[in-house]
Amino acid sequence: MTAKILIIDGDISLSTVLSDYLISRGYKAQRVSDGKAGLEILSEGHWDVVLMELQGIGVNGYELLKDIRHRQATLPLIVLTTRSDREDQMRAFQLGADDYQTKPFSMDILICRIEAILRRIRAFEESKQKVFELNGRIFDAAHQTFDDEHMSSRESELLLMLCRHEGEIVDRHAILSALWKEDNAFTARSLGVYINHLRHFLTPAGYQIIAVRYKGYKLVAYATLNS
Repeated sequence: MTAKILIIDGDISLSTVLSDYLISRGYKAQRVSDGKAGLEILSEGHWDVVLMELQGIGVNGYELLKDIRHRQATLPLIVLTTRSDREDQMRAFQLGADDYQTKPFSMDILICRIEAILRRIRAFEESKQKVFELNGRIFDAAHQTFDDEHMSSRESELLLMLCRHEGEIVDRHAILSALWKEDNAFTARSLGVYINHLRHFLTPAGYQIIAVRYKGYKLVAYATLNS
């Protein structure tokens, strides 16, 4: 999903260049020069990251930062400002900023910082997900069920790892270390047995577990294989 980024900055020239650059890199970006207007926009829809200046936005930047953080506790906030004093930076972090960049800054480095924050957010959200829909079939890892069928705890844990990385190769060593706590010939054979167990659940749902030699396993839908 394309990340949506809101820019709150009274410097119209800079915010326009920054917005255009973000769009050219595949993001959705909107800019606003007034802090109150930015707060209203945030309340009207979902945003993934906020880039904000502390001054020249019609309101006290620190108060705005505090207000945004109070309303949305997990929304990533990156301060982009001309204020470079240590005290300014400390105050911004204390009020909830996730990062602090002084102007002028590198656009490429800013993209790296945005991506780093988004990766952490995505990883956290994925770690919380316990229910997956597979072509109309429901896998509930918390209750260890696949539709009405009960699964063993190891079957459920293994399928959870594969579902969280659907379409990607999940490293065999990572699976063995996470679920068996050791990687040897015995646990490798045991993993193969459990992969076959999962195929019992997945084949009727139109999913397949592909063994990638010397690497690991990948969960894919038949429709993906045939496309």
